[in-house]
Amino acid sequence: MDTKKLDALPTDDGKVVADEAHVIVELIEYEHDSVVSRSILKKTTGSIEAVSVAEGEGLEAKISPFDTYVQIIDGSALIEVDGKETEMKIGNGILIPAHSSSQTKPNGRFKMLVTVVKSGYDI
Repeated sequence: MDTKKLDALPTDDGKVVADEAHVIVELIEYEHDSVVSRSILKKTTGSIEAVSVAEGEGLEAKISPFDTYVQIIDGSALIEVDGKETEMKIGNGILIPAHSSSQTKPNGRFKMLVTVVKSGYDI
């Protein structure tokens, strides 16, 4: 991995700088045998997070009290929402409604953006 490329990203103490363009897929790198996440934006009303999942890793099933939108930005994964499995590839997105069970299963390594929206009723 070329760390000079990472050093050139528009960040301020590890945070993405507002009003500066960046390449989304380059916001986070893969790490061997790891799931890595990087917060892009975190507010009381929601958050945006970049996540990379190494081959062989996965994310546990969960139920979130908030609506969540997942976008695949590299690789592919299977996302199961309330028992319905959907194959997701680069450029695909899926809305996971609040209080739904979901699980993300990798097809090799992949990266995704996870946007959580908290309504005024759930805060």
